[in-house]
Amino acid sequence: MVSIPAGISTPHIMIDVAQLEKNISKMAQRVASQGLKLRPHAKTHKMLEVAGRQLDSGAVGLTVATVGEALSFALQGVAKIFIAYPLWVDESQATRIVELMRRAKLSIGTDSVEAVQQMSQMLGEKAAKIRLMIEIDSGHHRSGVRPQDAVAIAQAASAAGMRVHGVFTFPGHSYDPDGIDAAVNDEFKALAEATRLLREAGFEIKRISGGSSPTAALSDSSVLTEVRPGVYVFGDAQQFELGRIGFDEISLTVAATVVSRHEGNEQIPRRVVLDAGSKILGSDRPSWATGYGRIVECPDARISALSEHHSTVLWPENLELPAHGTRLQVIPNHVCQAVNLVDSVLAVHPDDSIEVWDVAARGLNY
Repeated sequence: MVSIPAGISTPHIMIDVAQLEKNISKMAQRVASQGLKLRPHAKTHKMLEVAGRQLDSGAVGLTVATVGEALSFALQGVAKIFIAYPLWVDESQATRIVELMRRAKLSIGTDSVEAVQQMSQMLGEKAAKIRLMIEIDSGHHRSGVRPQDAVAIAQAASAAGMRVHGVFTFPGHSYDPDGIDAAVNDEFKALAEATRLLREAGFEIKRISGGSSPTAALSDSSVLTEVRPGVYVFGDAQQFELGRIGFDEISLTVAATVVSRHEGNEQIPRRVVLDAGSKILGSDRPSWATGYGRIVECPDARISALSEHHSTVLWPENLELPAHGTRLQVIPNHVCQAVNLVDSVLAVHPDDSIEVWDVAARGLNY
């Protein structure tokens, strides 16, 4: 892991470019060895510099969550984009989708008859060129339909002159210390059942898309044709605490400075306060997480509380409390949130040279 460059202001997001490239290469090789295609989720990084490395390593395209993200990457030359989200297309979105279709081969997610009909009405004859992907609920119980409900959506799409290209799911319940194996099994069963029913109904299903960063290495290639992990490029504290990665695989940290320190007593905890709060770390904390992030220099320390510009770090009793001005690296709990909070990041190369990478798709939430 790179050191904090001298002279930079804190807090600041840093990327270890060498480790980033190792992570990208490792996932590409792993997915290829499973006989699957890789369509990584770019909502994690939102940067062309990262997307380019993923595509150069064999990714068949990018996954995004919004039309805005899709346009950002299409305008920078990305040719194949999947909006893995059940869009409700209004007039404004329709205009941008048409623009997007001029620049990239586009797949769009859906999970209802009503959304398909709305998409057809808003896009008119252009709707026939979209590759429609039906979202299946594989146990996360967010968006997506039961496998047995996919046929009705496909039939509505066909009646509207739209092409059903495949099915997808997000096994989000894999983000639990004891949930990974069950999530992989649920993903397999749900996608297999949906695919079987759709094919029996006469639909040609070409893409069967799943996978998350925790489950990508375990995905079942007997059903899936592709996976869409995102966090793997950077890693984060959640992935570390789930046991999916080690500290040495983290490529993104937040450089922070000790601005306050307190030895504490029986009533008041021993702690330091860093200048990196929720406005750069994000505020995600799953119920099983041990804090709001981890400290690279002291894995046993715990971030017990976040304010907008403060992180309170409980320091182990057996270790010396860092001095004022000490610079530390924080691993955010949820890296996707952290990246979306900044306009640019510092990319640190092995020779200590630094580039500024713009978070080009930042804030494009619509």
